[in-house]
Amino acid sequence: MASSKEELEISRLMSFLQEWDNGTKAVRHRMLNDFINTNKGKTGPELELQFAQGASLFLTRLTAWLRLTYMVGTCVTEQLQAIGVFLSATSGHRYLIEVLEVGGVLTFLEILKLKQSREDNKEEALKLLQIIANAGRKYKELICESYGVRNVAECLANAKSEKTQEQAQILLELLAQGNPMYQLQVYKGLIALLPCTSPKVQQLALQTLMTLQTAVKIVHPCIVEPLLNVLKTIHYEVQYEGIEFIKLLLKSNVRKALLEGLVARLNPSVDNEQNRPKILDEEPTLPLFVQQTAAAKAIGLLIQESAEIAEELLQLRVVHHLMIAMGNMNHADSQRQASLTLEHLVRTFPVVEENVRKAMGETLFELYMTDPGSFYLKMDSIQAAVLVGNKINIPGIEEGPE
Repeated sequence: MASSKEELEISRLMSFLQEWDNGTKAVRHRMLNDFINTNKGKTGPELELQFAQGASLFLTRLTAWLRLTYMVGTCVTEQLQAIGVFLSATSGHRYLIEVLEVGGVLTFLEILKLKQSREDNKEEALKLLQIIANAGRKYKELICESYGVRNVAECLANAKSEKTQEQAQILLELLAQGNPMYQLQVYKGLIALLPCTSPKVQQLALQTLMTLQTAVKIVHPCIVEPLLNVLKTIHYEVQYEGIEFIKLLLKSNVRKALLEGLVARLNPSVDNEQNRPKILDEEPTLPLFVQQTAAAKAIGLLIQESAEIAEELLQLRVVHHLMIAMGNMNHADSQRQASLTLEHLVRTFPVVEENVRKAMGETLFELYMTDPGSFYLKMDSIQAAVLVGNKINIPGIEEGPE
C-alpha cells in the first residue's frame, strides 16, 4: 500500500494535471512560467520526485499542446522552454526518447520554417535541437534525415535576430561534428549561405566553414566563386573572414583557381553587373571596385607571407593587372591598395623592379616609389593612361597582355 505521503504527492500531481487539462490559455501560461522558474536545472530524478514519478504525464501534455498550437503561436516560447527543462535534465534520457517518439524533431523544425514564427520561438526551437544533437551521432542523423540541414540553413539566412542566427550557426556546426554521413551536406549548406545579403550570416557561415574545413579535408570546387564574391562586401569583418579562409584554402586543391580568381578581380568588368537593377545603387559598379580593393589587399597579404605564392602570382600576370588597377581613376581605394601591393613585388623581385621601371618610365617610377601609398593623389590622367596601357613583359615570369 502507498504511504500517506505518497498518496498526498499523487493527489497533488492529479490536481496539477487536472488544472492543466481544464485551464484556459492564461492559466496554462501561468503554470508554464511557474514550472520553468521552479524546475530549471533539475535532474531527471528530481523532476520525478517533484511529480510523484509522473513527470512524463506532464511532458506528454506539453508536446501534445505544442503540436496543436505552434502554428497559431499560443505560448510557444514558454512551451519550448518547459520542454527544454525536461530535455536538458541530467539522467533524463527517457524524456528525450519520449519527445522524439511523438515527432518532436519535426515539430521543432517546422517552427523554424514558419514565416509567422517569432524570433524567440525559433531561438528556443534551435536550442532544443542542439540538446538533441548533443545526445549522440544517431540523433544528429535523425535531424539531418528530417531535412534539418536545409531548414536550419534557411532559418539562419532569413533570421532577423542575431541571437537566432548564432543559435542556428551553433546547430549547423554540431550537425557536422562527429556525423560523417551528413558532414558534407552541412558544408555545402554553408557554402550556399555565402551569397546571402546579411553580413552577419556571411560572417557566421565563413567562420563555421573554416572550423569544419580540417574535418571535411576535401575542398569542393564549388566554394571558389562564392568565396571570391564575398570580397564585394563593404563590411570589413566579412572581408576579413573571407581573406582568412582564402589563405587557409591555398593549401588545398583549389589553390590555383583561387589565385586566378583574385588576379581576375583586380580588373573588374562592369559587364558582370549588367543584371543588377541600376536603381538600387547610385554607383552600380561600386561592389566591383570594393571587390577589386579586397583582391589587391588579399594578394598583398599573400605575397608577404609566401615567396612561393608570390612567384605563382607573377606567372598569372599579377603585375600587369596591378598596374591597370592603379591607373583606374574611378576608385581611389583600389588604386591605393594596388599601388601598395605592387610596391612589395617591386622591392622583393629585382626583375619586377626593372620591368615596372621600364613600363612606367623613369620619372613616373621615381614619383611612384617616393610614396606608393599616396601615389594615386599625385597622378594625372596621362600618367594613369600609361599605367593602364602598360606592356609589361617579364621573361620567364610574366607574359605581356594578349
